[in-house]
Amino acid sequence: VQLQASGGGLVQAGGSLRLSCAASGRNFGDYRMGWFRQAPGKEREFVASISDSGTITHYADSAKGRFTISRNNAEKTLYLQMNSLIPEDTAVYYCAADPSGRPLRFSEISEYEYWGQGTLVTVSS
Repeated sequence: VQLQASGGGLVQAGGSLRLSCAASGRNFGDYRMGWFRQAPGKEREFVASISDSGTITHYADSAKGRFTISRNNAEKTLYLQMNSLIPEDTAVYYCAADPSGRPLRFSEISEYEYWGQGTLVTVSS
């Protein structure tokens, strides 16, 4: 599967953005999907994940209550709605696909086999 993230941009603190990740190829509905981010000078970190059916979601503590992950399998698209953005959310955001979906490993970068190119989110104070 190939992934293309979009929707990033410059937003003021307190604002919102909606990221999208368009998938091409077959079997999008078979993959657990995740969003990760990497801030300048920092390691890539888990943001949120969603099961193949869309019924199970997980969030990093930093995202809980502010971000919502969702997917549309018919349209092969993954979303991340980000509200109440803060400067600390500034990062390149990546979508990724995990073909295994192994329990309790939703936040592990190594579980995700396919990655999009990333989209930059900049939150100004």
